[in-house]
This record gives sequence, C-alpha cells and structure tokens, in this order.
Amino acid sequence: MTTQFQLIAKITPKPEHMQDVRDSLTSILDPTRAEPGCLKFNLLEGRSGDCFYLDEEWTSDDALAAHYEMDYIKPIFAKYENWLATPAEIHKMTALA
Repeated sequence: MTTQFQLIAKITPKPEHMQDVRDSLTSILDPTRAEPGCLKFNLLEGRSGDCFYLDEEWTSDDALAAHYEMDYIKPIFAKYENWLATPAEIHKMTALA
C-alpha cells in the first residue's frame, strides 16, 4: 500500500520554448487539482526565470500514475521531448513530521 507523499518537479525548458512550457503548465492546473488523488498542485517559476517547479501532493503512487495517464497530460509529455533542455527532475518525498 502506498501512502500520501509530496513531489517537487523541476522543469527546465529550452529558452525558445519557455512560453510554450509556461502555457502548457498553466493549462493543467485546474484539471489536475480536480483529480481525486491530488491534494496540492502549485506552479512556481524559478527566480532566475529559466525553469519551473511543480509543488505537488498526492494521496498515493497510484493517484500519481493515474494523473500521468490523463488525456491532457500525455500530449504535454510528448512535447516535452523537444521543448525541454534537460529531462524533468522528479523528487518524491515523505513528510517526517
């Protein structure tokens, strides 16, 4: 059984795709927040202006896996193959207190 966890994703676009990535991320905020297993889904921009961070909280690994299979997520992941300077960095964490 998986338990609730937090996740930070760092997304670093190629400079010419900064706006494309920003638009794609803002387009998924509301539908993702409405998913049953999503407890938190916040978008932040690095102060350097060259990357984005997703601050997420999920009820389980299964909920996150279901999110990755959503019809509005898969096309974005496909575009990221060309839009990102480096693969997204995903860090899953469990609160200690």
